[in-house]
Amino acid sequence: MTWAPDRDRGPAPRTVPERHAAVPAARRLPAGGRADPPAGTTLEVLRALGSGPRGLQESEVAERLVRYGENVVPGRRPSSWLRRVVRSVRDPFTAVLFCLAMASAAVAAWTTAGVITALVVVSCVLRGSGEYRADRASAALRELVAATVTVRRRADADAAPLFREVPVDQVVPGDVVALAPGDLVPADLRLLSATGLTVHQAALTGESAPVPKFPVDAPGSAVPAADEPQLCFQGSSVASGSGTAVVLATGARTRFAATFRGVAARRPRSAFDRSVRGISWSLIRFMLLTPPLVLLANAGLRGRGLETVPFAVAVAVGLTPEMLPVIVTTVLARGASQLARSGGVIVKRLPALHDLGAADVLCTDKTGTLTLDRPVVESSTGPDGAADPEVLRWAARNSLWTLQLADVPSPDALDEAILAAEPDDDGTDCDGVAAVPFDPLRRLSTAVLRTAGAPGADVLVVKGSAEAVLERCAAVRQDGQDVALDDGERARLLRACAEQAESGLRVLAVALAERPARPGSYDYGARDEHGLVFLGTVALRDAAAGTAPGALSALARHGVAVKVLTGDHPGTAARACRDIGLDPGTVITGADLDALSEAELAGVAGRTTVFARCSPEHKARVVGALRSAGHVTGFLGDGVNDLPALHAADVGICPRDAVDVAREAADVVLASKDLTAIAQALAAGRRSSANIATYLRVALSSNLGNVLAMLAAGLLVPFLPMLPAQVLLQNLCFDTAQLAFAHDRPGEAEVRRPAVLRPHALLRFVAGFGLLNAAADIATFAVLAVSVRGIGASEHQDAFHAGWFTENLLTQALVMVLLRTGRGAAGSRLPAPILWSTAALAVVGLLLPLSPAASLLGFTALPLFFYALLAVVLTAYGTALQAAQTRYESRAAQVASGS
Repeated sequence: MTWAPDRDRGPAPRTVPERHAAVPAARRLPAGGRADPPAGTTLEVLRALGSGPRGLQESEVAERLVRYGENVVPGRRPSSWLRRVVRSVRDPFTAVLFCLAMASAAVAAWTTAGVITALVVVSCVLRGSGEYRADRASAALRELVAATVTVRRRADADAAPLFREVPVDQVVPGDVVALAPGDLVPADLRLLSATGLTVHQAALTGESAPVPKFPVDAPGSAVPAADEPQLCFQGSSVASGSGTAVVLATGARTRFAATFRGVAARRPRSAFDRSVRGISWSLIRFMLLTPPLVLLANAGLRGRGLETVPFAVAVAVGLTPEMLPVIVTTVLARGASQLARSGGVIVKRLPALHDLGAADVLCTDKTGTLTLDRPVVESSTGPDGAADPEVLRWAARNSLWTLQLADVPSPDALDEAILAAEPDDDGTDCDGVAAVPFDPLRRLSTAVLRTAGAPGADVLVVKGSAEAVLERCAAVRQDGQDVALDDGERARLLRACAEQAESGLRVLAVALAERPARPGSYDYGARDEHGLVFLGTVALRDAAAGTAPGALSALARHGVAVKVLTGDHPGTAARACRDIGLDPGTVITGADLDALSEAELAGVAGRTTVFARCSPEHKARVVGALRSAGHVTGFLGDGVNDLPALHAADVGICPRDAVDVAREAADVVLASKDLTAIAQALAAGRRSSANIATYLRVALSSNLGNVLAMLAAGLLVPFLPMLPAQVLLQNLCFDTAQLAFAHDRPGEAEVRRPAVLRPHALLRFVAGFGLLNAAADIATFAVLAVSVRGIGASEHQDAFHAGWFTENLLTQALVMVLLRTGRGAAGSRLPAPILWSTAALAVVGLLLPLSPAASLLGFTALPLFFYALLAVVLTAYGTALQAAQTRYESRAAQVASGS
């Protein structure tokens, strides 16, 4: 950025002690903490800051850097890899497994304790590593709010002030900074001078249109607001024009930082937390009851004592889905990795991928998602409301010659849209004489032209707000004739313009005036903008995002309702929605929300699509109301004004170019602010959630069946039905095979609906299919009783253990194939990883009892007759399993269609 010093001069500065002595103590900025910037007239503010238009001395800057600290945006300290691994221990299943490992160690069951501890360590390392990698990827996206800033400083009290570039973190209160188009505002500022300055502050307020800013020498309010024209806040950016300003606050004292601190409280539990914790604690309660029941049953009926403790612990571990943390982390990490590679989407918090898949409501702002943050011409009409291309032609000449003659630093977005809509008129049939650029006070711009057909006359082409232009008009052009403009006609034209504005259009009025040609030395100005002839209006709208209609259709097919929360005008928001095929319905404003109780808001939020004129607090209230009504809610935002809603949502989403603190608060970072990217991420989340649900269905139903069979066998046979080491080996084989579920490909039906893990529905499924599994196990006991009669008594226990071990692994392989994805999965093609894992599981079950290691594990070989009878049992079990699965899918489809 380059800048030349202007001619502002101020009184010679006093020394630092003199300045502070002259400033009332109540007005001095504190060295730490949050304080409102000084208020008052411009002179009073400069005095309170100990500064002046000529800027600070270098010695003063050094002293203030020590006093106030660097101008650094507050951020969240990233957690280390070790801390994330340790934090994983707080998972409820992990904590219970630790307790079971300690119980096993207490009775010297070191093998059991060692296996359980290994499972816990692997789970914690996988989960912590996955989240750490995601955090590092997100950290790579962080950018400074502004890299450098142009400041006016002096080497000493007698030196001339010079503008120079300094790092943004070296700016201090009292610095005088220069603003130019494209600059990011580095701190909270008060304007000293400005020329055509407009500022984008959508990141703070949600307002998409640039806001005019100009110095006002008035006291202002005690607590400055974003709509005060003399104030610019950190997080906004310069759209056009230029200016100089004095720094009011930096670092942690800015409005930007205060907003970040205001939402730093602990966020509520997400959908993932609620569902997994519900399932976990239901299982944990049942699991903790199992060891005492096993001990009591064996002591009362078989007279066994503490020697059954390892078996009781093994039974509890058998019921536990101990690989759930590993499976969840693996599935979510794989889904997050695929999103990062294919779509440039970074998932910072792994459970957020599940929350995204479970979402049935997506709240978003308007700018950048539904619209492209640039206007396009909608219409050009005459005073009678009929289309008139001549109005657009004159508006384009105004834009063209104003840009060329007024030395505007950068073209205004409205001017660019007008010129793009009139590409054939290059202005060659006229010469530009002078231009008076847009001014926020006048609210119009003027180009003075001299046409080839009338060399003795100057034509003033005026373009601006309808109110400003019409109050300067004396006539209106109708059917080529200039007719005097009376008050009634002026009021009618103003009403017509207001109706267009209410419908979401930005309206510019265009007028002409002819003046005798002036000599070259004449300086045209605002005094010449009178006696105009009104030509008509040019209406502009926000350009709709080309991908928005298709993305909305995809979200609707996936059962996601889109709600728009914006700081824009209700009409602007409603028109943007209609342009992309989204019915806005009745628009609710922030003022309407203020009048609603929380209970009333929950009902209104569910049936309303567009919320306009929303403050950050309004957005957070709407999101909270949707969640309280039972919806899993995502929020897409990119500004400081979106922080409360990002924290209030189940999953916060932001684009890569969002402000730094929004990226810190978000759970998912998109490559671009595009609803299409969200639809892709949502599908990935649902596939991951479906795979997690598959693991829970398969593991819990199989584990429950085995535990019930173990309890029954413990009462039926005079020995332990399975040794503790055999139980853990069986669990290890089954759990290792189930890691392949991370590579499963759920059916399309699983992606079309929100993937919510509902504890009660899951437990009903587990209970039904677990009983079926227990029935297969008990049938195997009967097969063993028939087939092992010829084996010696000393080998009877080993044969029972071997037969049941083989049957368990074979039935678990069947369950993995038939129950892997729920609805419609049995007929789908089996992915290679699952095919190989189930095949390996079956091979281990068949060959391990026949291997040389069989005696070490307490197994012995079985007769062929056993395998023939076992095949009958497995066939019957598979048939019953398929029939039950078909019935379950049918009922689930009826429930889904009814909802």
